[in-house]
Amino acid sequence: MEFKHYSVLLDEVIENLNIKPDGIYVDGTLGGGGHSYHIAEKLTKGGRLIGIDQDEEAIKAATKRLEPFADRVTIIRDNYENAVKRLAEIGIYKVDGIVLDLGVSSYQLDNVERGFSYKYDTELDMRMDKRQSLTAKDIVNDYTEMEIFHIIRDYGEDKFAKNIAKHIVKAREEGPIETTFQLNEIIKAAIPAKMREKGGHPSKRTYQAIRIALNRELDVLENSLDGFIDILNPGGRFCVITFHSLEDRITKVNFKRNENPCTCPPEFPVCVCGKESKGKVITRKPILPSEEELEVNSRSKSAKLRVFEHV
Repeated sequence: MEFKHYSVLLDEVIENLNIKPDGIYVDGTLGGGGHSYHIAEKLTKGGRLIGIDQDEEAIKAATKRLEPFADRVTIIRDNYENAVKRLAEIGIYKVDGIVLDLGVSSYQLDNVERGFSYKYDTELDMRMDKRQSLTAKDIVNDYTEMEIFHIIRDYGEDKFAKNIAKHIVKAREEGPIETTFQLNEIIKAAIPAKMREKGGHPSKRTYQAIRIALNRELDVLENSLDGFIDILNPGGRFCVITFHSLEDRITKVNFKRNENPCTCPPEFPVCVCGKESKGKVITRKPILPSEEELEVNSRSKSAKLRVFEHV
């Protein structure tokens, strides 16, 4: 299957990165190389792009796509959580721009064997990195009812989380839950018929929640933002595209704190905590996809872009 991934908010990212032809840029979620291609084509031979992804198939697809710029592109297979360390290993300690395009790619969703989508009947998997041993099937079959409830409630924000967790645990007493369609039926039975008629597919939130938990998506984001901001050169930009309210909240709060880290009580006339601003938030409100983009790619509808500039 061809690795197709429509690059969400592409023009907005390229514009906000303020690309310098001889600068150093990092794409922490390389995917099929969409954003990276358009960054690399703006670089001269003096510039450099480092693309990072944990998905083997993404690495293969991006390597092929970025062949015309092989002289200025380095690709690393890893989770972006380890990016700062991996960059240091190749002698890069400061960069001019970083982009993160979070969530799951169209390729991962549409590739039946990967088990990310409730639309196809296949084995429950959802691993972004196939070197990882834990799968969605393990979560569904081995986690306690309380753990499953917390995952669906916190990451899926589903009001039927308690009932879905209860139904999953009850169903697995009959035998292991192996496939996506098995899980779909269990979720469907846990949601009142009246409620199933609105709000999209009943499995959507649960699948999202399991995927986020399995791949530690929110932890990875939270653990990475400060480190990325710290390696930016003065004037360097950090672009983060989120697709989930929790990801967006983490990014928004982090950018705000890096802009204004002062922890002094508001009644203090002057700052005594000594914490200095690392830069400024460029996007007071997130940048959203245009009407044209939504027509071309409906999956971009929940996308939000936030941008931070280092001082």
